[in-house]
Amino acid sequence: MTPLEYLRVSLEALASNPIRSLLTMLGVIIGVASVIMLVSIGEGAKSYIRSELMGIGSNLLVINPGKTETTGMMHPPSGVHKLTLDDLRAIEKRATALVGATPLVVSSAPVKFENRTRDVIVIGTDDKFQDIRNLHVEIGSFLTPADVEARRKVAVIGRTVKKELFRDANPLGESLKIGDAPFRVIGIMEKKGMTLGFDIDDLVFIPVETAQELFDQDGITEILAQVVNENEIDRAKEQIRRTLIRRHAGEEDFSIVTQQAMLSTAQGILNTFTYVLGGIASISLLVGGIGIMNIMLVSVRERTREIGLRKAVGASERDILIQFVIESVTLSVIGGLIGIGLGAGIAYGARAAFPVIPVAVTAWSIVTAFAFALLVGVFFGIYPAMKAARLNPIDALRYE
Repeated sequence: MTPLEYLRVSLEALASNPIRSLLTMLGVIIGVASVIMLVSIGEGAKSYIRSELMGIGSNLLVINPGKTETTGMMHPPSGVHKLTLDDLRAIEKRATALVGATPLVVSSAPVKFENRTRDVIVIGTDDKFQDIRNLHVEIGSFLTPADVEARRKVAVIGRTVKKELFRDANPLGESLKIGDAPFRVIGIMEKKGMTLGFDIDDLVFIPVETAQELFDQDGITEILAQVVNENEIDRAKEQIRRTLIRRHAGEEDFSIVTQQAMLSTAQGILNTFTYVLGGIASISLLVGGIGIMNIMLVSVRERTREIGLRKAVGASERDILIQFVIESVTLSVIGGLIGIGLGAGIAYGARAAFPVIPVAVTAWSIVTAFAFALLVGVFFGIYPAMKAARLNPIDALRYE
């Protein structure tokens, strides 16, 4: 028999019991659909994290006080040499591989306008921040070198702050209170929305030394530096490291984290998450494979006389083996194709209904799911096929 004849005979056998064939494929359909859906969520999350981290700027280095890279953003750990504005100036002077560097003093404070108050993250920084961090003012102006040098009490507010405190009024030139100190609004940032679960529009920016006075701090939370290009990142890290060690009495009591390292860490976590989800979903495929084997064993029993007749007219054990394996594989492959379409359809449907859900159906997940379905068909079809092939034709013809 030719391969097409094997396939035709197998399809005819499956078509003779369409309901049973469909129910047998159901396990594979559910398994493959689950793999596609869950892996697409994991891949979507990876793409989302990548785009968000790349959106904060390019070729960035984050310098934190404390040797551990997982040091919190808000405050330096106790007993650690603080980063200072003098450290920043030394880095700008000696780290020639940098485009620039900007300080961050980060704290939380109540911000009040008239009778409306809102707790907001306040960031003390300088004029270089908006270019390095890729956050730009849209209306009015950002902090100027003169504002920073003169320690003026001026503020640039995010869109959420503007909406909550000023409603439809124009805030430019208005006075608001940060803590107990009055600040004049000079600018409104462009709308950015949520980034990694954090509302970028719910921020207020003030001059760095004004922030130090307001929050009674002599250090800075972190330094954000931008490297000339990706090839210079290692050289820039070494220049910064040498500069700060020299200034900190020979101690390396700080951490330099690259944008790529942050991305790599997040991608590693999400890869594990994706594999775990895919593994859990694959259990459904194994269950579907057991269902296929069970039905194929039933089919062998029901068609014992047919097998005996085919052997009597010259069919070899190989012919019988191939026929039943092809039937098993056909069930699994058709179920796999339906599952791929169903899983992708549900994934894209969920993204259309809920745009906040990151979904990405990748080619590798489709190929992997299909290959797994094919292997399930072969693996769980071998035993029933071998049992059919080994039937004695005389005993088979006598079978009632």
